[in-house]
Amino acid sequence: MKNVQIPQELFIKLIDFHLFDEIETGEEIKKCLEEKMDRIVKHDIYSRSKTAPTKEERENARREYLDQVGMHPDFRW
Repeated sequence: MKNVQIPQELFIKLIDFHLFDEIETGEEIKKCLEEKMDRIVKHDIYSRSKTAPTKEERENARREYLDQVGMHPDFRW
């Protein structure tokens, strides 16, 4: 299992939410966690685009990554 780092501010909000029942922070926590999950997914796809065993798999991952970040798939450096 991998470890995931979160900002200290989010960690404190999670503590407040769970230990002190500050329910009003729930939506903000949800938004922050969704953003973090999006970044994790993008990073995973990017990593596959660089380390996939075949050229075809790397190209497919590259296209998927560019779709995720909203860039035209035919973009080349």
